Amino acid sequence: MLPEGWKKISLADAVRQKISYGIVQAGPHVNGGVPYIKSSDVRDDISLASLQRTSTDIHRKYIRSSVHPGDIVFSLRGNIGATCIVPPEISEANLTQGTARISCSQKVYPSFLIQELRTSSCIQQALNLSKGSTFKEISLESLRTLKIILPPLPEQKKIAAILSTWDRAIEGTEKLLANSQQQKKALMQQLLTGKKRLPGFTGVWKTKKLKDISKIYDGTHQTPDYVEIGVPFYSVEHLTSGNFNNTKFVSEEIYQRESKKRKIETDDILLTRIGDIGTARLIDWNVRASFYVSLALIKSSKVMSPKFFECALNSELFRRELWHRTIHVAFPKKINLGDIGDCSIHFPPLPEQEAIAAILTTADEEIASLESDLSRLRQEKKALAVLLSFKRKAPFFQFRPQERVQH
Repeated sequence: MLPEGWKKISLADAVRQKISYGIVQAGPHVNGGVPYIKSSDVRDDISLASLQRTSTDIHRKYIRSSVHPGDIVFSLRGNIGATCIVPPEISEANLTQGTARISCSQKVYPSFLIQELRTSSCIQQALNLSKGSTFKEISLESLRTLKIILPPLPEQKKIAAILSTWDRAIEGTEKLLANSQQQKKALMQQLLTGKKRLPGFTGVWKTKKLKDISKIYDGTHQTPDYVEIGVPFYSVEHLTSGNFNNTKFVSEEIYQRESKKRKIETDDILLTRIGDIGTARLIDWNVRASFYVSLALIKSSKVMSPKFFECALNSELFRRELWHRTIHVAFPKKINLGDIGDCSIHFPPLPEQEAIAAILTTADEEIASLESDLSRLRQEKKALAVLLSFKRKAPFFQFRPQERVQH
């Protein structure tokens, strides 16, 4: 049962102009022409500079589908259900057939409607209404029947204001995270090549083949019979996601047999060698696990700081050489153990390795903290959207996200 004053209506009843799509063939890009929006342009924000432009004559033929500031653009195909609001800097634009214009009536606040359209219930409706086997698309007729919940206009504005606060916090944290990741990348390029030396260190850097400073093993070649309770079994997905908690399990018998040939120990490194090649992860915890042939086990080396070793294997310099030696004609792509061993590692004396590793570890901790903040904000925003979908009016409208401040 909806709160007093709330209504459930079709999307067609929320607009002042009929929901429509636009240009069939936009033609070649015309400098100084009229911008148009494709489904791939529909993101949280639209950048005028990134839009392609069509001729004025083509735009006039499809003037019925022109959009203006405050209109909502809805993706009909590809990223079905993605939405954005036309910003003030785009005074007029057009659409392609892959997008639809939603022009809100006077009883609908655009910033509220876009939040409603982004709820899981509305997105699921859109997906359920989509048709096609290999190429799914929602028709305009179906889109017009999509059901939305509409509170009174003053409450729409309050709800939109609160949810927009979370959006701004999420956007700010995403930018901080991107900056931190870029800064770490720059540090790795400088510190892992010797281009930038830390104060107080003057020792000579060495270059060795990986096989000359470490032993390398591959995992089991047969997909094992998994058991409900047993020994964890690692594969490419665990390295690329960084999550080693959600695993399948093999029997104790398989583990004992495999560990005689290839036993993972603390400070060893696992490296992806089939499919998504070149992700290295340091095993810095007590581990008892088996692993698949898609991974290479690199045993810890006495001449290398474990954390520095992991960073060096993830460096652009090492991954470039790894990629050069990869067998690209195979499917999935793979690299042989011998070719991994022939790749070069550049490293300074151990004390400088440890100092470099400490700096990069601090950068990792900052990135992890920002990722945690971002996850929390997204979960909070999702919880608010769920509350909205249950039509509960609002003690939660008093809350604000704890935004991260950088000094």
